Amino acid sequence: MELPVVAGVDGSQGSLRALDWAVAEAAGRGLPLRIVNASVWEHYEGVRSGLAADRPSEQVYAETLVAMSQERARSLSAEVEVTTDIRPEEPVTALLEEADDAALLVLGSRGHGPVAGMLLGSVSLSVAARARCPVVVVRGRGPDAQQASRPGDGRVVLGVGDTAASGATARFAFREARSRGCELVAVRAWHGPRHPTVPHSPSDSDQLTAGRRQADRYVDTALAVGEGLAEVTVRRKVVPGTAHQTLLETAAPADLIVVGARRRHGAFGLQLGQVDHAMLHYAPCPVAIVPEREQGGAV
Repeated sequence: MELPVVAGVDGSQGSLRALDWAVAEAAGRGLPLRIVNASVWEHYEGVRSGLAADRPSEQVYAETLVAMSQERARSLSAEVEVTTDIRPEEPVTALLEEADDAALLVLGSRGHGPVAGMLLGSVSLSVAARARCPVVVVRGRGPDAQQASRPGDGRVVLGVGDTAASGATARFAFREARSRGCELVAVRAWHGPRHPTVPHSPSDSDQLTAGRRQADRYVDTALAVGEGLAEVTVRRKVVPGTAHQTLLETAAPADLIVVGARRRHGAFGLQLGQVDHAMLHYAPCPVAIVPEREQGGAV
């Protein structure tokens, strides 16, 4: 049985963009779509439904929401099999349980106040940090943020970490690039000595060369999982600088940015690296967080 693409909906504009993205993803992969609403989301995230004070009960509202979401999904793609579920549970718990049996979990990014779209909602952050399946948080604004058309003329950006032992992040990025018919850009930033004693000394030059070579090796290892996929055009970007800034600059015109997150056995709480956090809060396009086992690496 094929695992579904799961879309979490809460009635916000961000979740509707996420739903549209999830429909296109399910269609592109040939997977079923499962639409899930956790009925306490409205209180948990402070979402306002826009209904009058005498609005229906929360259960009736949830049923209306998932029915409208299902209709929206079917109008976008008649070929995708769509099912729905209402879970009267705390949203993070419900979505993490959904992630155990999902190919992909898709959520919206929700901001507050005048910088809406920049800040990440607590539900999306918590789920992305702990889910066992890849999680896509659909970021961005306006028409450029709506990736449902999957235009195929953009790029998928892969953030290459310190190790790619599991290869999960790279495999996910290759699959997305192939599905979309667009190029894959593998990005690795590197830096030299922090406190050189003599500017441009031979020692500094050696360390800079070693840093570049090590970065190239990391990229080679990550891209090795895509050998034989001739239909995917790959471009390397190995440059001096900081990882998060380099990724953000590369992701500006991208369809998707893909980064890894280490899942440590027995660890509790949020399990995201600094680069993961930066992408989830500031990336101008959807962000995929791919879990990797303890022997794997986070970007």
